[in-house]
Amino acid sequence: MVTVNAPSQTHRRPDVRWTMIGLLVASLAGCASTEERQAFEDWVQLDRTIYHTPSRGTAANLQDASVEPEASFTDQAALDDYLAYSAIHNPGLEAAFNRWKAALERIPQVRTLPDPRFNYRYFIENVETRVGPQRQAFGLSQMFPWFGKLDLRGGVAVEAARVAQARYEAEKLILFFKVKKAYYEYYYLARAIAVVRENRDLVKYLEEVARTRFKAATTGHPDVIRAQVELGKLEDRLRSLEDLRGPMVARLNALMNRPSQAPLPWPQQISEEPVAVNDEQLLDWLKTGNPELAALQHQIAQQRESIRLARKDYYPDLTVGVDYIDTGGAVMSGVSDSGNDPISVGVSINIPLWRDKYDAAVGESLARFGAATKARVDRQNTLEADLKTALYYFYDADRKINLYRDTLVPKAKQSIKATEAAFRTGTANFIDLVDAERVLLEFQLAFERALTDRGNRLAEIETLVGRELVDLTDTTRLNNEQPTPDAANPGVHKP
Repeated sequence: MVTVNAPSQTHRRPDVRWTMIGLLVASLAGCASTEERQAFEDWVQLDRTIYHTPSRGTAANLQDASVEPEASFTDQAALDDYLAYSAIHNPGLEAAFNRWKAALERIPQVRTLPDPRFNYRYFIENVETRVGPQRQAFGLSQMFPWFGKLDLRGGVAVEAARVAQARYEAEKLILFFKVKKAYYEYYYLARAIAVVRENRDLVKYLEEVARTRFKAATTGHPDVIRAQVELGKLEDRLRSLEDLRGPMVARLNALMNRPSQAPLPWPQQISEEPVAVNDEQLLDWLKTGNPELAALQHQIAQQRESIRLARKDYYPDLTVGVDYIDTGGAVMSGVSDSGNDPISVGVSINIPLWRDKYDAAVGESLARFGAATKARVDRQNTLEADLKTALYYFYDADRKINLYRDTLVPKAKQSIKATEAAFRTGTANFIDLVDAERVLLEFQLAFERALTDRGNRLAEIETLVGRELVDLTDTTRLNNEQPTPDAANPGVHKP
């Protein structure tokens, strides 16, 4: 420590002392990097449009967000309405959003200088000097990390925030997939109830025909029994489907953070817009747009910055300090500089002596970098396989939709008409008529199942590639001739 006495004057010079302290404190201020500003801007833009989070440090941040009035969905509500509502209200997605914010808040913490240290010493026995007794001392010191350390710490934190951002995007895509799947299954339930109800009414009609023919002695009693048995089976199937509505609604409400018993209307339509991209384009989009892969890529960048930071530990950190000593007047009169308060400036550095520790830190960072690199390759391979599987089932559902809608369902309806005509003329028995009805029912349900599976697989593909492939607001009603379950006793075909 070097001590410099102030020039000989009859008064102290606090202006010099506080100027030096002020310069030291001012050195604490830093400017945010471009990456940091961009990272915060990405979060702020989303926060302004969706969550409207209170400002940092307010008491509102420590409390749960106020619950908005429960929204009601009309019969015209489309899938994008459910997606928009879930994006705002789903607590899991909001948790991921806040984890992203927490990672951003970490950036200014690691790239700012450590807190300065204030030291105070009181001399129990005054130190007698020529210019007077030293009574107490005040000191202020600041540690400055080696050149580049703060920037590298900030770089590591920025990449960690990018990881959290990508995981938020992945969480959003997964949420949207779950909402779409629940919506499509709810749609299938609605269609299945309508189809079974229509077939039940058809069997009721056939049962009336059988009873009429039994009374006319043109058919046997077993035909009536068979019709009643078939009717009972359809009634049981219909009740099971109707009872499933509660759990289906509860699942969809849970994804939107609504009460499980909150009513939801039956979906009225489902999209069958063609996907105008090829498999190679989808694979390219998966590599560049999948948020899981993006998160792993930012983890690789984070570990790359960590390696550079670990190598900085081989260099010392610098500490600069300033001390002010309160000195009384000299005992002897006529002493020059009597009572002057000395100011000292000191510099110290740590000695990076234990190199094994620093070597281990570098080795750890290198190992984490290698793990992150291999993890991304492994995940990309898995996602590519998942995409190919989803594409297979998507195309298979497309094929089945065309098969059942254009061929099998029309043929089954023709079969019922022909069997009914043959039954009336006595060339076909009642079992043939019931079998034709069963085939029609299964074909109609298979068509609705294929339509639902297509929607589910498309949602899975969109989750994998990280983008929408069709406009959800432009939907096509494929089977508008079939009524919804809430329609009043839909009309049935009577052969």
